[in-house]
Amino acid sequence: MRTPLVIRPATAADRPAMIAVLAAAFADDPALAWIFPDAAHRAGRLERFFGLITNADARLPLAQLACGPDGRIAGAALWRPPGEWGLPTASLIANLPRLIGTFGSALPRTLGLMGTMDHQHDRRPHWYLQFVGVAPSAQGQGIGGQLLRAGIARAGGQPCYLETATASNVGLYQAQGFAVRNEWQHKDAPNFWSMWHQGNEP
Repeated sequence: MRTPLVIRPATAADRPAMIAVLAAAFADDPALAWIFPDAAHRAGRLERFFGLITNADARLPLAQLACGPDGRIAGAALWRPPGEWGLPTASLIANLPRLIGTFGSALPRTLGLMGTMDHQHDRRPHWYLQFVGVAPSAQGQGIGGQLLRAGIARAGGQPCYLETATASNVGLYQAQGFAVRNEWQHKDAPNFWSMWHQGNEP
């Protein structure tokens, strides 16, 4: 019997625990392992990485958390609304010191991958699932699927879009109604699958 969960918006107070869950969930992610190949220092880099992504508190209510009966965060999904999936150049420049602190010598390869992701990104209006992750101790319990369904429901029939570099996740997303839009690769990085959920749009 699966433990009942509550799916709710994130708050500023949730940020440290959410960062820790996402960093642990993505410890072996192929794309982030390519960006941070040193496994000994990857955990710290990932915490800074997700700290940077969640730094804009205005976006936190768009993140959805899966919490157990004790209130602990078991999983998190980071979403961006239609028209706001891209990162403006001005924001990149403003965050350059933090980017350097997070990525170090990996920053050029990271920016190159981001450029390819931007080129591949679907331009039709959609909700963008930037990241969804489940704490390692809670994986295999359907929590990721619950987060996906909650995000799709919040989209209110609008399309949703995501990328994954984990081949085994493609079928999991397909089970939630996503279809592979295309497969692509940036230089020697892992293969990516771009996936699209049509929602109720014609």
